[in-house]
Amino acid sequence: MMPDAPEPADPAPLRVRTVWISDLHLGTPGCQARALLDFLREVECETLYLVGDIIDGWQLRRSWYWPQAHNDVVQKILRKARKGTRVVFVPGNHDEFARKYVTHNFGGVDVVDDCIHLTADGRRLWITHGDLFDGVIQCARWLAHAGDLAYEFVLKVNRGFNRARARLGLPYWSLSRYLKLKVKRAVSYVNDFERAVAHEARRRGADGVVCGHIHHAEMRTIDGVLYCNDGDWVESLTALIEHPDGRLEIIDRSLTATAPQFTLRPAPAPAAGIAAPAPAPLPDPVH
Repeated sequence: MMPDAPEPADPAPLRVRTVWISDLHLGTPGCQARALLDFLREVECETLYLVGDIIDGWQLRRSWYWPQAHNDVVQKILRKARKGTRVVFVPGNHDEFARKYVTHNFGGVDVVDDCIHLTADGRRLWITHGDLFDGVIQCARWLAHAGDLAYEFVLKVNRGFNRARARLGLPYWSLSRYLKLKVKRAVSYVNDFERAVAHEARRRGADGVVCGHIHHAEMRTIDGVLYCNDGDWVESLTALIEHPDGRLEIIDRSLTATAPQFTLRPAPAPAAGIAAPAPAPLPDPVH
């Protein structure tokens, strides 16, 4: 990898305690690397969680695609680690090659299977990519790869569609996200996935869960467990953040991909039965 080029000082309008991002899919044409790089330049945090599918090994095995913008994203993450940000990488199914390096640290990045994050207001959040709760991934891997090819085709159509929208001065719009929300079976799949992950978090004694995998940013309470999905940087252009007081919010850059500003989705009211004890120091990841 090429050595770092000097980077001008970036304004930091948003200083938070924690940031979660996932499903960057670096190595694919669908990755919104420039919007992601803008976000990383504009946010400062104590801990950055990379919640899986950061690099798309499936796509890179089919054909090599690695433009400079993707390298810039990797360099920016490593630069944050060198400057004191705690960076934790939880591999997903597309970068499952990294699971063989669990417990290792590379360039200041800790690689873990999963871990527990303690928020500033004392809630325990289980961090996992989520693919282990996807029946297609676990039971019909060939179908998952076929679906990935179909998804890649939709994203290709989507890129052409959005180039036309850009010429008309219209904001980015995700065709694939629209189709998933309109197809009943896809909606059912998302709901089943969310419930399965939330129930596992409760079984582990956590107050909530943060995951990725399904490219659908969401924050809601499921049977007394706070379910958070940080979305992706292919369709949603979203991230989950924790404010210094422990409040959680989703940042949505899909409507402002060409303008450096943040849109925050309000956090839901705390669910009954979720404790919020006194603040405690952040624990080391467990796996």
